Amino acid sequence: MEFEIIQDTRNELLSRRELRFVLTHDGPTPSRKEIIGRLCAMKNVGEHLAVLDTLSTRYGMMQAEGMIRVYDTEEARNRAEPAYLISRGQPKPAEEA
Repeated sequence: MEFEIIQDTRNELLSRRELRFVLTHDGPTPSRKEIIGRLCAMKNVGEHLAVLDTLSTRYGMMQAEGMIRVYDTEEARNRAEPAYLISRGQPKPAEEA
């Protein structure tokens, strides 16, 4: 799995960085959690500060394009992002018996 950062912009108003990337992979498309983990490791930020917005692939190609937003603080992330985007890609809680 290889990343190429196409665009890296700073949005001071919302206290975040907006990254557009192209992901080249072998086999099936990696999960959202794997993508967030790898990008956060590359940029030395915590996974709890990043939100993967879009991820699109073309049929039959081993390439995906996407956008991730990395916030300065968790408070800024919670203010700007809807709850469904924050929770997307997280493991579902196990139901208690």
